[in-house]
Amino acid sequence: MKVYLCAISNISSGTCAEDCAFCTQSAKYGADIERYRYKPIENIVKEAKRAKAAKAVGFCLVTAGKGVEAKTLDFVCEAAKAVKKEVGDISLIGCNGTAGVEELKEMKKAGIENYNHNLETSKSFYKNICTTHTWQERYQTCLNVKEAGLNLCTGGIFGMGESETQREELLKEIASLEPMSVPINFFHPNPALPIKKSPLSKEEALNIVQRAKELLPNSMIMVAGGRELVFGEDWPALLEAGANSIVIGDYLTTKGEEPSKDLAILEKLGYEIAQNCHE
Repeated sequence: MKVYLCAISNISSGTCAEDCAFCTQSAKYGADIERYRYKPIENIVKEAKRAKAAKAVGFCLVTAGKGVEAKTLDFVCEAAKAVKKEVGDISLIGCNGTAGVEELKEMKKAGIENYNHNLETSKSFYKNICTTHTWQERYQTCLNVKEAGLNLCTGGIFGMGESETQREELLKEIASLEPMSVPINFFHPNPALPIKKSPLSKEEALNIVQRAKELLPNSMIMVAGGRELVFGEDWPALLEAGANSIVIGDYLTTKGEEPSKDLAILEKLGYEIAQNCHE
């Protein structure tokens, strides 16, 4: 089985005015994180080069904030063009909040091939985690991504207090969008956040991945945030459960495993590392 590796660059951190209860990037909660408006382009390029050297086939440009303002759009496009020029064949993913079709088309022109906008949780549970924008806005952005001709990457966060029924609801809502890839995140507690939940058990996490694969057999099932927290070194069990992609390196505001360690485990177990996003 081929495993797809993806890396994240937090190119605008901790400046979001939304109140998403799971997110340390919300300025409302004052989490102890690094905050900056825009990361220098040369630093983003260096991160992309490191990601490619670690065999990542995807590189995600993430900004904090509800949606794509004009300045943010210009910055994301500038970063994308620089990475394409300096790094070459690494698949770029935009992750910049709610976006309209025209804005997404501009990103595509700049070299972005995929757009990540997670539904986060089910429609019925959403009011429990966010009051400053609606679930429907998220779903509409996902539809806009497809209309703009970009590959859709959408998933969610599990373990925020939702019921088993609501987990199933979310997975079916994701499946209705027929995305190319589905990031599965496990909630990572932070003392500054209003959600006070213990991490999921390994069994719960494996069941979520198995069900995602059943409902989305043709999508890339990507295990992202919370992998190390829930599984430690036992994370290859997620691949056996149906995942075929992982995020390597650091996340937005939490540390991840050293990519070399993940690569060593994959090679030892005999997994093939994918060479591009669309093999």
